[in-house]
Amino acid sequence: MNRWLQWQTTLLLIAHFSSGSAAAIDSPAVLLPIHSLLGNHTATAPINNAAYAPPASAAVGAPFASRIRINQGTLSLTPAILQSVIEGRDARLFPAITLTLATEGDVLIPAEAGLMVRETGSPHVFSYWRVIPQYGRVWHEARDGDWSRAAFPLMLVNDTENHAHQGLATFVYRKHEISDIRVQFVQQTGPYLLTPQFVAAGQLAAMAAPLSAADSTAVRHAGRQELASRLPAQPWQNLTASVPPRTLDGFGGPLRPEWQVATALVRDDTLYYQASATPFGPYPYPLEMRFGVRSMMKSVAAPLSLLHLAEVYGPWVLTLRIGDYVPNLDPKWQQIRFIDAANMASGFGGTGSFKTAPNDIYDGYLGGDYDAWYLAHSQTDKIAAIRATLHPYPWNPGTVVRYRDQDFYLLGAAVDAFLKSMRGSSADVWQMLQEEVFAPIGIVHAPAVHTREADDREGLVWFNAGYYPTLDDIAKIALLYQHHGAQGGKQLLHRQLTDDLLAARGARVKSGDASLQSAASAADTDRGDEQLYQLGFHYTPYVSRSTGIRHYLPTMSGSGENEAILFPNGLVSIRTAKASQVPTGMPIFDDTGPATIRAVERLSPF
Repeated sequence: MNRWLQWQTTLLLIAHFSSGSAAAIDSPAVLLPIHSLLGNHTATAPINNAAYAPPASAAVGAPFASRIRINQGTLSLTPAILQSVIEGRDARLFPAITLTLATEGDVLIPAEAGLMVRETGSPHVFSYWRVIPQYGRVWHEARDGDWSRAAFPLMLVNDTENHAHQGLATFVYRKHEISDIRVQFVQQTGPYLLTPQFVAAGQLAAMAAPLSAADSTAVRHAGRQELASRLPAQPWQNLTASVPPRTLDGFGGPLRPEWQVATALVRDDTLYYQASATPFGPYPYPLEMRFGVRSMMKSVAAPLSLLHLAEVYGPWVLTLRIGDYVPNLDPKWQQIRFIDAANMASGFGGTGSFKTAPNDIYDGYLGGDYDAWYLAHSQTDKIAAIRATLHPYPWNPGTVVRYRDQDFYLLGAAVDAFLKSMRGSSADVWQMLQEEVFAPIGIVHAPAVHTREADDREGLVWFNAGYYPTLDDIAKIALLYQHHGAQGGKQLLHRQLTDDLLAARGARVKSGDASLQSAASAADTDRGDEQLYQLGFHYTPYVSRSTGIRHYLPTMSGSGENEAILFPNGLVSIRTAKASQVPTGMPIFDDTGPATIRAVERLSPF
């Protein structure tokens, strides 16, 4: 089937499985009457998400091709956040933005899909947020007369944080005349600075100007290409109906369901996704959600760039010294190799205890005034914060695993500088990944947090966090590893190093001190139930119930219990979640043990 047609079919399946029976939920024209969008109204709370997707009985909406300007407006947040203004920017404000929208059949295509759209204009107070819009729908209901409805997903994101609020927007239109835009944000991945977790709603003034025929054609063409590049996707019910009952019970666990945002399984290169529950009904566009996955970025930026550069230039790239490429660091960085930082074994950090037997990889993790570094805007300021607050440990690089975001940040700075030394000053490591790795595997956009340089320019991408992927993006990255770094017959990642990563060869024992081990024990492929770490991956030990073989499962992990596990049978489990800043006394996990791994093993023994 043509991928564009397949995506439209997927939209119909999403509508069917997430809306329930047509009789059970009113149509958008009833839930959100047209007069409430055309009049001078406010939105004090979210409503049922069904108001933001066409009912099964709806007709296709009229064609639409306009550039819309959305005014800054106040959001109603429930509950109120503890600190609404951070560095002078207000999280209660929706930003003033401009979006370019065009329709292809009943699909609404934003030209800015997958981009972090920043506020423009000169408001009295700037919003804390940027916005990432995604693909939506247009439809017509008889109750609306000669007006059509449009709705699209959008995420509130930030250029300092890496949590995302998954939201929805809707308006009615007639030719190039549009109503106010109603928005609501009903789900989120885990926060750090901005607490507590909240839902929000607002109604925003907007105006539209028609697109030229050429611009409209360009938007539709780009949208068709992007949607056609996605993996085949099917609702979870299609998978569970094809296997014995209860096979996939517990998938997503042991994390409790209330902390799960979205889950999916990749099997035979097909993405099986579960509808994402929210307090206001299922999110109607689960494949359009983008997530703040925090430290899952460590399993993306560092290994992909290093393994790709090893394929292009040779494995010696991993042995380069960070201090040779990043100036003004402590002299110990002259000894620390790229691979040492990628293994969280820099021997630098200097906070917490010096106890290494047994070792606690999170010992001193947020020490050394972590927030001073985290909130520093520019690369120069971030390096200055590292110099001022972190110091060498007494052990050698490569021997002890201590989890440090700063190590991965500096690794990104060093890899970027190395790339510039090879390709010229205009080279950029994130652009390289987008063009030479992401594009070949079908990832069109890769929104991520960068340093904020002079004149608010974007600088270096953060290697430690900051990526906003979709389920499709996570699946494609995981499959590239599963396919030994090759795509379409071309080797994008160094094959031997990729195979070593999948097999945990050379991985460090988290609780150990390699300087105290014999060479034989350090190279042992069976480390019992020890947790391992290597190249941004955690390795989860698991003994197969069917074969008795112990596996170390490569796991992409991020704060809030975001997780993607690569299985030796080629499958990939994905879970995005919000289990950070959890109120005291609220349980995060149940007592089912490794429920997701067991579900995958029941489905396909390994």
